[in-house]
Order: sequence, then structure tokens, then C-alpha cells
Amino acid sequence: MELPPQYNAKEVEDKIYQLWEKSGFFNPDNLPKRHKKPFTIIMPPTNANGNLHAGHALVLTIEDIMTRYKRMKGFKALWLPGLDHAGFETQVVYEKKLEKEGKSRFQIQKDQLYKEIWDFTEENKKNIKSQVKRMGSSCDWSREKFTLDSDIVKTVYSTFEKLKKDGLVYNGKKIINWCPKHQTSLSDLETKDEERADKFYYLKYGPFTIATARPETKFGDKYVVMHPKDKRYKDYKDGQKINLEWINGPIAATVIKDEAIDMEFGTGVMTITPWHDATDFEIAERHNLEKEQIIDFQGKLLPIAGEFSGMKILEARPKIIEKLQSKGLVEKVEENYKHIVKTCYKCNSLIEPQIKDQWFIRMKPLAKPAIEAIEKNKVKFIPAYYKKISLHWLKNIMDWNISRQIVWGIPIPDDKDGQVFDTWFSSGQWPYAVLGFPASKDFKTFYPTDILETGGDLIFFWVARMVMLGIYATGEVPFKNVYLHGLVLDAKGQKMSKSKGNVINPLELAEKFGTDALRMALVVGNTPGTSLPLDENKIKGYRNFSTKIWNASRFVLINTQDYDASKTCLPAGRDKKRIKEFEKLAKQITKEMDDFKFYSASEKIYHYFWHTFCDKIIEEYKQNQVSQYLLLHLLSESLKILHPFMPFITEEIYQQLPVKDKQKCLMVEEWPN
Repeated sequence: MELPPQYNAKEVEDKIYQLWEKSGFFNPDNLPKRHKKPFTIIMPPTNANGNLHAGHALVLTIEDIMTRYKRMKGFKALWLPGLDHAGFETQVVYEKKLEKEGKSRFQIQKDQLYKEIWDFTEENKKNIKSQVKRMGSSCDWSREKFTLDSDIVKTVYSTFEKLKKDGLVYNGKKIINWCPKHQTSLSDLETKDEERADKFYYLKYGPFTIATARPETKFGDKYVVMHPKDKRYKDYKDGQKINLEWINGPIAATVIKDEAIDMEFGTGVMTITPWHDATDFEIAERHNLEKEQIIDFQGKLLPIAGEFSGMKILEARPKIIEKLQSKGLVEKVEENYKHIVKTCYKCNSLIEPQIKDQWFIRMKPLAKPAIEAIEKNKVKFIPAYYKKISLHWLKNIMDWNISRQIVWGIPIPDDKDGQVFDTWFSSGQWPYAVLGFPASKDFKTFYPTDILETGGDLIFFWVARMVMLGIYATGEVPFKNVYLHGLVLDAKGQKMSKSKGNVINPLELAEKFGTDALRMALVVGNTPGTSLPLDENKIKGYRNFSTKIWNASRFVLINTQDYDASKTCLPAGRDKKRIKEFEKLAKQITKEMDDFKFYSASEKIYHYFWHTFCDKIIEEYKQNQVSQYLLLHLLSESLKILHPFMPFITEEIYQQLPVKDKQKCLMVEEWPN
């Protein structure tokens, strides 16, 4: 059969995806008998709250390449897809939607809000699933999972109960990161450090000078702390009382000696606000000191602030300094004090540390076996430098606050305040939860998985936590390899953001140039761990390559219409030489595929097809120097190697090839030896 004169990606892609789905080969249980050894990738669950972005397109491309390659190599390949309810992130997206409608989530009953977000998520799930398919993803939709599926929730609860039983979960009043805008606590990983320039105030506190950028926290300060070895304050005794004038009148301050004080910073003496500062909290815990709340959970001053009660922090700050100045308690003001502040990673609001009853996991006992597994290379990182990064974080790990004061998520059992789990607690159990741990056939067949592929920015949020929880729950690492890609940037190498107006929609590019061209642009030359500038001209170049593949294949099919496979002689002369050349190339590409060097393997087959097959071998055929057999053989073998990278066009051409022992689909053909 003759191919049409031009390749029409729009017409071909839907038709070919339907062919694949109908074949049943996305499901490893339906693969031909030669597919025996399991190979498993669990898709990082996409947030069910919007559209796919360029980063998702890269994830899907790399993981599909891995899956298609292993399937062709004869593995029982499972790529299990899923979606994440993405707790806090989804609720933030929904809150923005409400704000545009002039509403607030705080005006909506909890049950009603949950239902609204559920319906919102269900719509997004359908949308995202169609977009994942649009990228050519050969994942097993019969096993698709969602982080709020009842069996996943059951596994999450089971792990929580085990942690409680083993004394690794506790409920305690500890200092946490609080976002006043979103009214929830956040883990350390959900805050970002930002350098800001503020005024720095030197205040007279009785006989001492203290320095602070946050005078609004000082109303309850009744402990003055210094290092026990600081000779400047040797005459002051631990526990000594000092009467002094302060913001709202006279107070009695207590001297505390503690080694946490940096003698080189400021005057070497400070007052503490245990309710609103992590270091101060720890000092108060060590010395059994009182802790008093100064700022409420909405970011306003409480009655302890007297006349400033009910005022927002930034509004109150200059007025507090004004009052201190009127009392002669301001020694000096440094105008441009640069310091690091914590902000919410979603809304950029200043984090207000607060003391609150929360659920915590003791992380050091979980980190220890994870450290051992990584050090023994039971989990290998690509690129390798992530091993050192992971180990450093695990060795310095802090307890994890898993409580969130939001509606959207998995409720924490027996929690009186109706809190939900941090979404990373459920997604941290993803590999074994989706495979039906502990008793299912899938768990026994496909766990531990072969590779996790995700962005380098999730190394702590997700990857390290999966290693810890996977080992803890199952006794085995959740995956043997971790492939970490970098960010997808715009053509100028800048990070994409809505505010910059440089966000690239991958589906629009796929529509314009074809999905295969987009996939090639995402993978050629894209080494693991490095950021990729995505230039439309690069995608356009690979659309031209699609045209080249199509035209060359059309030429071969037109010129082999009378080909009789039964009369084929063994190749000799130039044919034999060309086959040997290809076999050598196929061997090199196979090694690169096994070594996860997709960036190089894709480039090699690109150059071979364009510059050797098209420019030389087709020209040799025109001069009667090579046979129809060679032409068909090299086209067929090239399509096999191109298939993981460019699945749509290769499958469409394969369906027309006049070769014997042809499979139902190219995706289950044998990889060239």
C-alpha cells in the first residue's frame, strides 16, 4: 500500500493511539509469550488541578521511551499511570477560582467545599488523562490509580497505624510553619527562603541592648538570654530577675544562660519569643520556660500587645517603634538589614511560626535504613551527584509535620480538629500502594519497581520520602534507579512563569508540529539533571525530520511493491556491509538505552536515518548498487529504533510494510540485535 504524499500528524495520532489501546498491549498481562521478566515504572501522579505543562511533557516522553524500549526488548513492561489529589496545591488552585468569583473558602461549609473540590478534580482528571494520551503514553490504563482511591487510602491508614504502633508518630504542641493567608501549617520543604532588606532595631532592654527585625513579637519577652561563657555578662547569674521598663510598662525579666547564643552576633544577648521563633522555642523547652502567643493565626496582634491589639504586623511595626522611641528605648536603627525570611511557596506570604497541636513523624529512625540502602547502591541515582545530595539531607533530617488544616485531603484518623494528611505522606507511599501491597499478585510481580523518573526538584519532597516509607512498610526499596531530569526552560533559558508570560503549552506545540517532533525536541541532547531550553525552532526541525522519515518510507514502499520476501537471497557485497554498519550502530544505541543515555541514542538514530539511510543508501538504490531487501530491512530496523522516540509516525509506516512475520503493532516488535 502506498503512503499519502504528506504526513498528517493530526489524522494519524488519534487513529494510532486507538490501535494501541485496542491491541491491549499497554497491559503487560496481554503481551506475547516472549515477554517474561517484569519491568516497572510508576508514573509520578500528575496533580489533578489543571493542564499538563512542559515539565509533564518531558516526564511522559522519557518514561514512554523507557517503557517502549523495554517492551520491545521482551520485558513484561508495566507503566502504571495515576493522578494526585495534591492536597494543599489543589486547594490553593480552587481558592484562586473562588477569589475570581468574589468568594472565600472560609464562607463555605467544610463538607460543601470538599464536594466542590472533588467535582473540580473529577473534571480535571478527564482532561489530564486525554492530554497524557496525546503525548503517546503507552501506560496501562486498566491499572490507573488516584491518591484518593479507597484502596490507596486504606494503605495510607495502615502505614499510619504501623508508625503509631512503633512509636514513630506523635501528637504534640510544637512550633510549626504557619501560612496566615492559607490558614494551614506547612512542612519545611513547603517554605522558601527569601532574602529581604528590612530595618534592624537596636533596643534598650534594661541594662542590655537587644537587636531585632521583628519588634512586634517583643511584647511577651520576659527572658533575656546570653552565652554562659560570654565574659561581658559574667556578673549576671542564671535565673536572676531584673526589673525594667518595656513597651507597655514595667516588667520583671529573667536571665537565662544558654549555649545556643551566638556571642559574635549583635551584642551577644537577646530576648526570646518562644511562641514565634524555632530557636527561641528550643531554648524555652530546654529551660522549661513559659511560652506566650503574641500574634494570632490570622497574623494580627493579640490583647497582650495592649493598644496595638488587632493590628496586622506590618501596620503595627512602625507604631511600636514610635512608642519605644518616645520612651527612649531605641538606641539605633540599621536601615538596610539583609536577612533570610521564610515565605509560603505558593502565595509568598511571610511564614509566621506558631505553636500548635500537630501530628509529627520521627524521621531519624526512618532515615537510617534509607541511608544504608543508598550507600550500598540499592538505589542508584542518575545523575550520580544526587546520591550525595540525598544522603546529606537524610543525615540531617528533622521530624516531619504531617498535619494540614485544609479540607482537601485524606482525614487524619481520630483527629479532633478535622485535619488532613500532608499530601506528600500519601504520595510517599505511591509505589507500593498502587501495586496492592501486601498481598496482591501485582505487588509480588512488579515490586520493587525498576526506575523512578521525576524532576530533580522533588528529591526531598518525594523521592527521599518514598525510599524511607517504602523500606519501612515493605522491607525493600521502592525502586532500583532514580532518573532525575532538570527544568524545562523557555527558548532564552529562563524559568517559565505566568507572570513572565513565557509559559509554553506542550499540547499547542504537539498540535502545531506533531507529538513526535515535540518528543524528539525534549529528549535529543537533554542530559539528566540539566535544564533544557525549549525552542520552537528545535521542534520545527524535528517536524522536518518527521517529513524526511515519511518521504523516505514512501520512496521505499513505492519501490518495493513487487518485492517477494520468499525469494530473498542472503545479503552479500555492499548489502552485507551496510547491514554490518547498522548492526554496529544498533549495538551502540542499545548500550546507551541501557545506560539511560536517551539524549545520545536519539541523536544517533536521527543522524543515521537522515545522513546514512536517506542520503547514501536510498541514493545507492537509485543507482542499482543495493537491493530491495536491504532497503526494506534497514527501513524496518530503523523504524524499530526510532519507535520509542517517535511512536506515532513509526507505527503508521510499520503498518504498511510488506515484511513477513509482522506483529500486530510495532510496539511489540523485537528490538534490533
